[in-house]
Amino acid sequence: MAREQDPRRFFDPKTIATIGQLDLRARFVVEGFLAGMHKSPIFGQSVEFVQHREYVPGDDLRHVDWTVWSKTDRYYIKQYEAETNLRSYLVVDASESMLYGADKAKKAGTLYKYDYAATAAACLTFLTVKQQDSVGLITFDSDVRQVLPPRSSQNHLDAVAKALQVSKPREKTNPLKIMQRVAESMPSRGMVTIFSDLLCDREALFKGLEMLRHRRHDVIVFHVLDDDELTFPFGGMTKFEGLEAQPDLLCDPKALRDGYLEALEEYLTEVRRGCTRIGVEYQLVRTSDYLDAVLSRFLYQRMSSRASPVRR
Repeated sequence: MAREQDPRRFFDPKTIATIGQLDLRARFVVEGFLAGMHKSPIFGQSVEFVQHREYVPGDDLRHVDWTVWSKTDRYYIKQYEAETNLRSYLVVDASESMLYGADKAKKAGTLYKYDYAATAAACLTFLTVKQQDSVGLITFDSDVRQVLPPRSSQNHLDAVAKALQVSKPREKTNPLKIMQRVAESMPSRGMVTIFSDLLCDREALFKGLEMLRHRRHDVIVFHVLDDDELTFPFGGMTKFEGLEAQPDLLCDPKALRDGYLEALEEYLTEVRRGCTRIGVEYQLVRTSDYLDAVLSRFLYQRMSSRASPVRR
């Protein structure tokens, strides 16, 4: 079987070896059923004391802090913060623009945008299952292409790889519709990690992300772009082939370069600020960036910042 036809190629050995000893932590509290490393918004008798609250009739007397009562002559209940498992979705853009750079990447033995996003998603799936948390997958273009509900079994790895393999990029991107589907698939709080080039309507994108944050999900966006898209290195008369229903363009790139780079900077600033305003973690990634380094840095940042509470 040719490498490009093998779904297991997405489980990059180098990346997995690098991140295999790290943990994927939720930045905000989550909800779940199993004991784990992630803070739950549900108080109960559990591992870590958080606070006192005043006793009200009907409270279990076993939770009264008698030491506090002896000093204050008032009844207070001990509250503990449960720890829970993480439920997450990996959301991978399979629109036609994610094909950019495919021919060049295949010749060089590197990754183009969709392969980069799919490999990152597969490696995070491996890590999530390894830490006994559950992870699902959604691939999309103008509509949802593949949906795998969150699972934590080893068999789930093959299912994710196959779903990524069959999701060949095509069509346009409809971010709002996709975020609505993700929200419907996650009735309780969890983590949503999106891999996309974000070449779509920004208003619809921000509405979709805002919907997820409104439901208290921890949302991360990996903005995956090819180096050519960031530097515009073209010279001489060039034909640019349109993707996602855009027309072809024959022109001299030197005449466009300054305007393109200026528009690109405005676009990146808008996306970054929009994500920050909504409370979405944003990471700009080049396809030339070493994936193991990108994911390691992301995971280290997550591990170093203790999960913070979300206002209910």
